Amino acid sequence: MASGGSAKGYALVGVVVVIVLATTGVWNPFPKIWSWINQSDPIAEGVSSWQTTIGGSPRSITISGGAVVVEYRTSIEAYGITAGVKLWKSDADWAGVAGGDSDAVVVVGRLLTKGYEVLDPATGAVRRRDTEATAVWTYADAVLDLRCPGAGDCELSAWEPRGSRPMWTIAAPGIGFVLNASNPDLPDTQPLTSSQFAEGAAGPRPLPTLLGLPGDGRIQVIDTAQGRVVQTRTPGRDQRVTVVGGRVLTVTGEARDGTCYYGVVAHDPPNGQAVWQRDGLNLRTADNGSACKQERDPAGGQDVVLGVDPVGRQELIAAHDGRVLWHGDKGQTVLAVDDSYALIRSSDQATLAARSFGRGRVGWRRAVGPGAQAALTPYAAVVAEAKPHRVVAVSPGTGAVLTEARTDAKVFAVGRGGMILVSGRDMAYLPFGGSPAG
Repeated sequence: MASGGSAKGYALVGVVVVIVLATTGVWNPFPKIWSWINQSDPIAEGVSSWQTTIGGSPRSITISGGAVVVEYRTSIEAYGITAGVKLWKSDADWAGVAGGDSDAVVVVGRLLTKGYEVLDPATGAVRRRDTEATAVWTYADAVLDLRCPGAGDCELSAWEPRGSRPMWTIAAPGIGFVLNASNPDLPDTQPLTSSQFAEGAAGPRPLPTLLGLPGDGRIQVIDTAQGRVVQTRTPGRDQRVTVVGGRVLTVTGEARDGTCYYGVVAHDPPNGQAVWQRDGLNLRTADNGSACKQERDPAGGQDVVLGVDPVGRQELIAAHDGRVLWHGDKGQTVLAVDDSYALIRSSDQATLAARSFGRGRVGWRRAVGPGAQAALTPYAAVVAEAKPHRVVAVSPGTGAVLTEARTDAKVFAVGRGGMILVSGRDMAYLPFGGSPAG
């Protein structure tokens, strides 16, 4: 017992000596110990070109030219895509990325504060500053902003990503202050989402030819090429209006016989003539089908919408002319879709097929396990498997593997040359080994 007490005493003395040395600055082992405890495991060992610890849980990440822009709840950071070195930081509440590789910009602002700044993604330098806008939308080829100098008196302007003067400005009466901050929801389509892929992983979309701007119970349809309002629609209580594929789609849901009967009519503004219509087509705009309360936009690309026929089989429709691009068999499920391709899981959940709309057929297939998830981007189709955990990026057109890794990390962004994965507070860049084109 005495020897045991002596050992405890020596240990206590040792701890006291270390604490004294640390507090006097002679020798402090605690930072190294803490660093060892917090050492991160590789997200994709042998596959990623770099991995770095970021400042918190990201809200969004976008690959913008030669930078990786990370948006947190109260700040924005940018990292170099070559080595993952932090380039700059901004104390902003929201951010959006506009432009492409050659004209990319980062648009930042603060909540409940008018205006925004347009930053250079490589340096963080301010390229343009606005003090009046209440809402901003960022696209692959444009920035839109809305300002309301008087009650019910608003203006919508379109800018080139690095432009110093607006391409056009139009009056938008009746919008008021319903919209605010970065990329407020508009009546269009929404991409399919899943837990292993962050929203916006595909990057900003191109500015659509027609845009719907909601306010005061109406939707103003705007021709973005000419910068003019071509139509104003007022949806009925049993209707939802969405603008997609250069058409104004009106979805009507009639509650009857304990269910909901749907119909879709596509109009061509400004003449308002019906281009196509379908009875029984459910674009899944209501969470509860029998209640007919339509509270969400249809899923799809900018010209393709995902629907369900009267017997529950999924189908993909070209919004501009109503053509059926694909009609599924029982149990087949669309995991991802854009204007060029759809990733469709077989009814036995064992195969993923990529259907090309341009070719009108399946371009490639690959085996997947139960619970597999997928996403489509301009540069890669990405598949996330659960058993075992694996992320694979392939060419959308050919199915050729661009990169793959054993990891359960979440895919946050996909660019021309690679993709960003995040696990906890660690971010890694996985470069593509082949051409994503095709």
